[in-house]
Amino acid sequence: HPVLEQLIAIRHRLSALKKDRDSYTKPETVLNLWNDTKAQIEKLSELRSENLWNSDSRNRVNDVLDDVMSLLSLFFMSIGRTRESPAVYAQLVTQYLDQLVEMGVYTEALLLPTEGRLKDIEEIINADAQRPDISEPIIKLIRRKLAKCKETLQALLANLHEVSEDLKPVQNELVELRRQLSILAGRAGGFSETEIQEIQKKLRKIDNRRVDGKFMAPDGSIPAGQALVVGLLEQLFEETHDLMASTDSISESLTPIADRLKEIKGQLERLSLTHRWTLRETDLYTFQLQLQEIEKLRVDGKFVDSEGKVPEGQTLLNFLLRACYRLMSKMLSESVPVAEALMPVYNQLSTVRRCLIEVTKWGAPDSGKSYIRNGRAGALSNSHNLSVRELYPYQMKLASIDNMRQNGTFYDEDGMIPEGQGVCVAILNECYDILHDLISKVEDEDNSNSDE
Repeated sequence: HPVLEQLIAIRHRLSALKKDRDSYTKPETVLNLWNDTKAQIEKLSELRSENLWNSDSRNRVNDVLDDVMSLLSLFFMSIGRTRESPAVYAQLVTQYLDQLVEMGVYTEALLLPTEGRLKDIEEIINADAQRPDISEPIIKLIRRKLAKCKETLQALLANLHEVSEDLKPVQNELVELRRQLSILAGRAGGFSETEIQEIQKKLRKIDNRRVDGKFMAPDGSIPAGQALVVGLLEQLFEETHDLMASTDSISESLTPIADRLKEIKGQLERLSLTHRWTLRETDLYTFQLQLQEIEKLRVDGKFVDSEGKVPEGQTLLNFLLRACYRLMSKMLSESVPVAEALMPVYNQLSTVRRCLIEVTKWGAPDSGKSYIRNGRAGALSNSHNLSVRELYPYQMKLASIDNMRQNGTFYDEDGMIPEGQGVCVAILNECYDILHDLISKVEDEDNSNSDE
């Protein structure tokens, strides 16, 4: 299959590029690979007619294409082109929503940011659909993935809307207990039987509120949404039972999977804390592949042992999987439209801005109000009277960053102009504004003191 061969070759080139950590990824390299991929998608579209993404015709070509699109998507993010169709492909993390469906525990507060992100992605795709350089098969491919996410999200929201206002407090209590269980299950040092028993006690209290198996409204009526809330309660009882069985040790056959998931979760947690400084978006692809491999071990949604039996410890693995997908989804949604070559500048400016805002909060003359409006220095608290001398380091740091520009533009080491100029210049200007406000306030205070 010529298309498959070409896609495999593109995947090899992308993998090699991902492993090269000695230099920043050049935008033209990514764009050349993207053009090659577009050509293959168009060929595939001609070959398969309208059945290009029919799930019945899924085969190795689809799987390799999905790999290629995921990697390309992450590369588009790493060169700062986050608001283009290829970049959104990896952000459509269908597995995270699938995990929510499977686990059955979510609130509107958890789903609303996802809904907002999907609307944003849809706008990006609609804008790109008008561009002459992006053909219909490409847009169809990305729209197909978006549609799957939207469909899952709508099903989740519809379930929530089934629950009447009278039942919402019970549902929220159960979701909070599930969150506590999730924290226990993911804890590196494990958890004790007593901790699980505490949650079981709370579940029994909630269960005791039922009358003839139903939760009642204050007026004695039976509110809508019983099936969902009672189902959630029963599921939590099952999960606490399963986790109790896992306190000493989970089934021997599942231990390697649990250990691997804990390791992945730990690595993702460390990355999520430091990712602005150390993460290449393409690093997430490796984790995605590892999680997919683990998911493939399931039979009918369950992890089984060598004899085909379903051992204790399913809940623990599901909690760990969901935590990994949630961390990946969070990091992808936080990606800023700044190319990798410009990230050191962006990080330094963000740090200076954060420091200046802190100084604004606590470090200068007081005029009775202490807050900042739109990042500009407002009045300041009186815990410490600043001097102009103490603001010199900030002036020097901003000047050194500003001096990296040539004719107002930041260049990379190859003399190219990386994405993210607007973002960096906006933060630089904001820092100057805050600094100038601080200096003028300090000088005004000095003048008023000398007048006295």
